[in-house]
Order: sequence, then C-alpha cells, then structure tokens
Amino acid sequence: MNIVSVDILTGLTEQHLLTRADGFMLHQQVEQPFNALCKAAANEGIEIEIASAFRSYQRQAIIWHGKLSGLRKVHNLQGQQVNINELSDKAKLDAVLLYSALPGASRHHWGTELDIYDAAAITSDYKPKLEPHEYQAGGPFFKLTQWLNQHAVSYGFFLPYAHYNGGVAAEPWHLSYQPLSEPYMAAFSVDILRSFIRTHPVTEQSLVLQHLDNIYDRYVINIC
Repeated sequence: MNIVSVDILTGLTEQHLLTRADGFMLHQQVEQPFNALCKAAANEGIEIEIASAFRSYQRQAIIWHGKLSGLRKVHNLQGQQVNINELSDKAKLDAVLLYSALPGASRHHWGTELDIYDAAAITSDYKPKLEPHEYQAGGPFFKLTQWLNQHAVSYGFFLPYAHYNGGVAAEPWHLSYQPLSEPYMAAFSVDILRSFIRTHPVTEQSLVLQHLDNIYDRYVINIC
C-alpha cells in the first residue's frame, strides 16, 4: 500500500485532486466511480448533485473558529441553537465537533468524501439544508437514501455517518469512497494529528490538545 502523505491527510495540499466541471474538487481516483454511481442513479430518476466535496485545512479552520467564537451558529442534536459562550470548555468542543470536524482531521480533506442530494426531487428554488429530515421518510431525498443503502457499496461507497454513534451527528448525505478512505483512516494516527495541531495552531489549541485522545476516539475514528 502506498504511504499517504500527511499533507493529504490534513488538508494542506490539492496535489491528489481534480476539479470537476461543476467546480467541486475530488480525489483523482474517485471521479470515475462517482460518475458510475451517478449514472446508475439517473436510471432510477435520481439526479445526484454535490453540495460539498474537498475542503482544505484553511477552510475548515475558518469554520472551526467561527463556531467556537460565536460568529457561526452551533446546533445540538435536536436542531436547537446552542449559545457556545454558556458552555464549559470541553462542552464547547463537543458542541462544535457534533457537526464540524477539527481542522486537520476532516475526512473532507482527503477528496474521498462528498455531501450529496437529489436535484430531481426538488424545485430550482429549493436550497438543500443538509439536515437529516430531508433524507428521511417524507423528505425530498428519501428516495436517494433508499437507493444508496442498496447500491452505494457496489460502486465502492459507504455512509460513514449513517446514524449517530455518540460522536459526529448523523449525516445521511455524506458519501465516502471506501477503497481510499479506509487506508487513509488507518494511516491517520492520533500521534500524527497531535503533531499537526501543535504546529498548526487552531482556535482553542491548548484545550484541543488536552482532550485530543478523546476527540480522536469519539469524532475521528468513530464511524458506522
């Protein structure tokens, strides 16, 4: 197995990516199987579109800072807004990590992850919110959910956050290309992450380092 560079694992490079016609960036080896997945879904009347794909460390750091500083909204599992300033130190981290990865530890850094929706199920003025209810029975993307549950694995994809497992909230829109993401995850040790955070300061760096083992176990490697 090829050794994965730390820069790829932590979102510091785009060397492994290609830019699609829709402007989103994916790992070069993900484009072909993803297109095959989309073609098969289209035969069932499902038009898979990407809402988010590769995300750099810098972009994730902006999101992280915005949420911990109160500039961006933070929500709990029930979808209720949380006042980040009223929480204890560790509770702040947990509140943000529920929906937003630690910079340097996001699977979206790898180019193997996509957030998707079914454009055929909505009108042109509908903006997907990427909320669980949209992908559940009665939601516009329930047909997509059912189709993915049956067919995604045939194209190498799986749903790492299909349901809440005590770490990251359920993300039924989050698709991962397993032939790459699995070895990437295996190569991404807590020691690599610790070294990275020490040399790439993030908001609440000392607090993150203090709780890094728990963060790694609960939010990084804890997938479905």
